[in-house]
This record gives sequence, C-alpha cells and structure tokens, in this order.
Amino acid sequence: MNVDLPCTTGCLAPCRPSADDRLDMPVGYLRRVAAVEGEVDETKRNLLKLAAVAGVLGVGVGGAVGGALQYVQPPTVGIGSYPRTLLLDVDGSPLTPASVEGTAGNGFNGEYSSATADLFLFNYPLRNEPNFFLNLYPSAGTGAASKVVPPFSALGGIGQNGGIVAFSAICQHLGCPAPAISYYPPGQCTKTFGSLGFYIHCSCHGSTYDVTNGAANLTGPAVLPLPQVVLDWDPSDPTQPIYAIGMTASSPPVNGHLNTLQGDYGVGTSSALAKEAPVILCTNFPS
Repeated sequence: MNVDLPCTTGCLAPCRPSADDRLDMPVGYLRRVAAVEGEVDETKRNLLKLAAVAGVLGVGVGGAVGGALQYVQPPTVGIGSYPRTLLLDVDGSPLTPASVEGTAGNGFNGEYSSATADLFLFNYPLRNEPNFFLNLYPSAGTGAASKVVPPFSALGGIGQNGGIVAFSAICQHLGCPAPAISYYPPGQCTKTFGSLGFYIHCSCHGSTYDVTNGAANLTGPAVLPLPQVVLDWDPSDPTQPIYAIGMTASSPPVNGHLNTLQGDYGVGTSSALAKEAPVILCTNFPS
C-alpha cells in the first residue's frame, strides 16, 4: 500500500519522494510504484510465454508433417496403355516384312537374318526399354542356311516365314542391358541346346533365352523369360509397315520396372532401330 513519508520541515502536507529518491526509503516502508525501465510487464510476459508455446507446437507439427511427407511418393512417370508405334529401319524408312525377309525386288542385303551377329535395337513402349529386333528365318544368299537347323516359325513371330520377333534387351536376372545381353547367331559358340544353336545370352551372369519359344529360359540364373513385344503387320501386303502394339499376355514386367508401362516417358508414334555391336562370351554358360 502507499505510505506517506514524514516531512523533515513544516509537515504542512504529506510529503512524497521525488522520482530520483524513490528507492531511498527507510527500511520497513513499503510502497507500490509504477514499472520502471528494466521491469517485465506481466501482460507482455504472458504473451511471450504463449508465443513460445505456439512456436514449440509449430515445430512439432511441422516436424510431423515433414516426417509424413517423406513417405509421399512422387507421381510415377509412365503411360496409361501400349501405343501403336511404327518401327523405322536404321535409315529412317518404315520397316516392313518385305525388307526384313528379303522379298525379291526390295533391295534386301541380308542384314536381318538369323546369321547376323549385329544387334538391332529399338525402344518400346518406354524410352528406357530397349528391345531386340530379330529375323530368325535364314534368307537365300546370306549363307545362313548351311549353319541353321531347318527354319521354322518362332512363337509369336510375324512375316511370311513367321520368324520376325522382338524381345526385351534387358536381362531378367539383374537387369544387364544390351549389348551385355546379346543375340548369338548360329555357330557363334559351340554351346547348343538340343538342335538349337542360336539364342540370346547374357554375358553378365550366364542367363540364356530361347528366341524360338518366347524367350523362355534355357539356363539361369534368370528364372523369368524376356518380355516379348507384340508385332503387327498386314499379311496381305508384306510391303506395309511393321508396328509394335504391346507385350504378350504371358510377358513379365521388364526388369527394373514395376510394370512395363511405368518408369519413363513413352516412345510415341515411332521408334527407330539402332545398330550395335554385340558382346559375345562363350565361356560362362552355367552347367
């Protein structure tokens, strides 16, 4: 409570200390004074406490949100369905069964045949999914007929001889891509499987695939076949283009992809063949 201090002279009226001697009161006198510089206003103190609590809560909530966001996966890049993609020859012209199989009059030079060691690759349905393009039927004049067992149609093959096929060029074991995995033409290695002397073989770990039977496994360690591309053509006119239109119903996903349609952007309406030298290793066939 406020207490009037005694006057030293006159005592005609109660005397209060000046602002400068407020703290020079005798011992035992109590006086309530206004806040002076340096004292903490209780209202401000409470506001500061509330702000501090809110800050802690904000950090906690923000941390929880941040922790949750790390489990939110970004949208997967891919396409919704298999496109109808025109296949282009290495020179950019539309690829046709006639040019591949060597129909008379089309300038065929034997480039596409079961005896060719060169790889012909095209991407489908995504830009990071290469595929082998193969013609397993020997053509006259290429010298292949003397090396190959009597030719026969391959499972899923198109063309007048049924030997044009396409398979994923990514090994189904640990994902080694071409040219580490390559097509081995007849006579390339002494290894044969029954009467079959041509196949796809991976030099990484020795997996081998039967190109005449949907790229089924001939040797491990891979246990899944190579995905096979569905090729479309006009049987009434072999000079019409070849299209890739999907993957066979029995095909597993391309190695490294949750499904063959997800993992990169689509190739679009056309995909050109690229020629590449193979990697051949005849010493790592599993026994």
